[in-house]
Amino acid sequence: MSGHSKWATIHRKKGLLDAERGKIFQKLARELYVAAKGTNGDPADNPNLRLVVEKAKSNNMPKDNIQKAIDKAVKSAGGEDYESVRYEGYGPNGVAFMVDCLTDNRNRTAMLVRSTFTKRGGNLGTDGSVSYMFERRGVIVCEKKLDEDEAMMLCLDNGAEDFIVNEDNFEIYTSTDDFIKVKTALEEAGVTEFITSEITYVANNLVELDEETTEKVLALSDALDEIDDVQNVYHNLDA
Repeated sequence: MSGHSKWATIHRKKGLLDAERGKIFQKLARELYVAAKGTNGDPADNPNLRLVVEKAKSNNMPKDNIQKAIDKAVKSAGGEDYESVRYEGYGPNGVAFMVDCLTDNRNRTAMLVRSTFTKRGGNLGTDGSVSYMFERRGVIVCEKKLDEDEAMMLCLDNGAEDFIVNEDNFEIYTSTDDFIKVKTALEEAGVTEFITSEITYVANNLVELDEETTEKVLALSDALDEIDDVQNVYHNLDA
């Protein structure tokens, strides 16, 4: 699931076909399983699980599917054993890429990620080569259901760091600590649905490229996203 920093790329992922949506749900189920394993399965007692549940909801994952993934992890004595792996690299024109995976076979995942970079005009880098270009932040995007000024003050008063007004929506950025506080304030004010709502990685600086190179970068991002072991793809392209 791509976790880019601009609304345009978030919006680009919303036109999902059923097959693509199923793939998203499959990846979310894996993330829920990992977050819930070894716990009582209650998001109220597990901040990490709560964040993944919020992410699943913002991707319109059915409640039954969410609970099924959690129950599977809680009831599993052994079950699947996944580890988190991060790959860093560069796409066409040196665009920075960070790829987070959950895998039960590190060698398989490394081979798939490396070959995808190579085939799409990029290359893998060393650990830490691009991660310093990204910051972990809360991202909330919702339709304009509230008065613009009231919504802005509400978010800023609850710790939002940035409030952007787009044509059809509000785009809000928070620290990881204030994410839940801002989202809860919006819900209490009457916002019931969110286009996206998650803690993710946001690029500190974005790069602009010509149309042809931009398409090549997005093609690499989509190809990486198609790998089953890949959970999130981040880049610093302004698209």
